[in-house]
Amino acid sequence: LMQVPAIQQKRTVAFLNQFVVHTVQFLNRFSTVCEEKLSALSLRIQQIETTLNILDAKLSSIPGLEDVKCDVSIANVNSVTNGPVVQAAETAGSPPSGQNNTQEEGLQKTEVVTENVTTVAKDPRYARYLKMVQV
Repeated sequence: LMQVPAIQQKRTVAFLNQFVVHTVQFLNRFSTVCEEKLSALSLRIQQIETTLNILDAKLSSIPGLEDVKCDVSIANVNSVTNGPVVQAAETAGSPPSGQNNTQEEGLQKTEVVTENVTTVAKDPRYARYLKMVQV
């Protein structure tokens, strides 16, 4: 340790300052890119929501669809959505005579699920939007 001279303090401070400056510049660029991507994603989500609301309003304005019902709870939506697919898979492997029984059971299940639903046109969450569309 006595034979090797010490590193100059000015040089050490210069290296440390350079490291700090480059790190801060990198973090600033990184945060800017992240903010731009998040804002673009937020805008895209808003556009999708707007499109979905417009589509919903268009569907509710069709005269024959007032009696079409929509599930309010997520559990009922999943059971209705996944019900026919499971039913189709079950009936594919069974003989043709058993298909009628399975279809009748599926219709009964669908009737039970649709008892607890409201129509999209009468849904209070969309009342404000539908009123705006009518105006």
